[in-house]
Amino acid sequence: MVERGDRKVSVTRVIDAPAAKIFAVLADPRQHSVIDGSGTVKGNVSGPDHLELGSKFGMKMRWGVPYRIRSKVVEYDENRRIAWAHLGKHRWRYELEPLDDGRTRVTETFDWSTALSPRYIERMGFPEKHPRWMEATLERLAEHVESSPG
Repeated sequence: MVERGDRKVSVTRVIDAPAAKIFAVLADPRQHSVIDGSGTVKGNVSGPDHLELGSKFGMKMRWGVPYRIRSKVVEYDENRRIAWAHLGKHRWRYELEPLDDGRTRVTETFDWSTALSPRYIERMGFPEKHPRWMEATLERLAEHVESSPG
């Protein structure tokens, strides 16, 4: 399900895994390339194994050409919410809502309301492009946590 708001776009999916298991993947930057649905995240280059508020981490990226990007965790609530931002200040947020049956509703949000240049993001068409990549990310996240033991 895709929702659009004021300079935000979100995708939601129910995943058959507990919130703590899903959050462990999201809070481990070494696993971001495993779940990335955009194909741009190529690997972790620096940072802790487990992110928390204020953590900084670097990633190998490729969008046309290879580059590196450094992000900082700007929102954090263990097993419930994590968001990071990089130089442009827009945010990638994951919110987890445990359900009674042991599954978890996961919402990924691309939030450019905090961006240094929100109009640039809009002109580049990212608000229209990102939802399909976010759906792919949540699909990969689901496959990853549902197929792994524990």
